[in-house]
Formats: sequence, structure tokens, C-alpha cells
Amino acid sequence: MQDFIDKLPKLAKDVEVENRKFFDKLKKRTPKNLDYIMQDLHDEEFEKTDCLECANCCKTTSPIFTNADIARISKHFKMKEHQFISQFLYFDEDNHYVLQSAPCHFLGADNECMIYDVRPKACREYPHTNRKKFHKISEITMQNIAICPATYNIMEKLKAVIDTKAKR
Repeated sequence: MQDFIDKLPKLAKDVEVENRKFFDKLKKRTPKNLDYIMQDLHDEEFEKTDCLECANCCKTTSPIFTNADIARISKHFKMKEHQFISQFLYFDEDNHYVLQSAPCHFLGADNECMIYDVRPKACREYPHTNRKKFHKISEITMQNIAICPATYNIMEKLKAVIDTKAKR
């Protein structure tokens, strides 16, 4: 798995132009059943992908922390929200609260999340490959392809599925 993770940024770069064209085409002509296709591809991929073997998302990027996330996690730690923010977060250039550093402070040595039950919404939904109206999140998906092996695999399968249906 680590070998694939190490190669992922280059693999993502190699298919970046192809993926951008694919998303442009998908936005213009979105298959009516895209959400169902994505759900099936997502489920199929995560039957064989163990996030605990990887945790590359937690090691390299920060989720966005909503106000609700901050309140929930602060309460979990019995901290004031402003204390949690000053200790762990900062306001980025997009006006989002994100982690001050990577890897995630809450990632254990065993790749388990120490705040799993109260983790941010963005972590619960990652890598967003089963989100409704998937074609509308192309930018985040493009970023995730270089981080998440499952996202890379799902996108490669999606392109094959859509291409096969288009040829019929």
C-alpha cells in the first residue's frame, strides 16, 4: 500500500489533464444515474480498501472545521472553544478553520483517530466519492486523487464506466 501512496502524486499528475476534460464533459452531460454509479463504485472500493492501512489524508491534509465541529470537539475535550481553536487550528486564506500542522494531531501511531466519534464532518464524509451531485465537486476530487488511493481507483473506474456507456 505504501508504495502506491508514494506513487500517487505522480499518477494523479499523469492523469490530471484527462481528469479535467472528463469532469468538464461530466458537467455538460451528467448521466441521470451518476449518483448511483458513484455509490456503487464507492462501496465496491471501500470493501477492499482499509483506511487504517493508509491514513494519508490524515498525514498530509487538514479537514475544514465547522463551528459545529469545533463546539463538539471542544466539549469532548472539556475545553472552551477559543482554547481549542488557539491550540489546534488557524483561519486559512479561504476563511476556514483548519489544523495548524500535519499530520493531524489526533492521528494515533496505529493510524486510528483519537477523536473518531466526534471527528469533523469533513473527515466523516472523506473522500466525498459517494456524495450526491458528485459532478459538482470536481476541484476537491482532483485534490483527493493525489492523496487518497481509493479516490484514484474510483475515478479510474468511473472514467471506464462512463466511457463504456458512451460507446453503446
